[in-house]
Amino acid sequence: MLSGISWPQLLIVLVIVLAIFGTKKFGNFGADLGKAIKGFKGAMSDAEDAKEKIEKSSDKAAKEDANFDNTPVNESRKDS
Repeated sequence: MLSGISWPQLLIVLVIVLAIFGTKKFGNFGADLGKAIKGFKGAMSDAEDAKEKIEKSSDKAAKEDANFDNTPVNESRKDS
């Protein structure tokens, strides 16, 4: 994609962008981009934590459901 663009050409584009937007807006853009990336990483971490919580709760429920003692129903009653 950028195979036809050299470093001097990228530097010229950067100077033009700085001239149009100014250094203050360009700096704010960098800060906003950093905040967006940090927020995205936080959301991904929260999603992974929620996924692990769901998997743990479903594993626990599956283990409780699968806890068989192999005793027939008739023999387990002590009042007969």
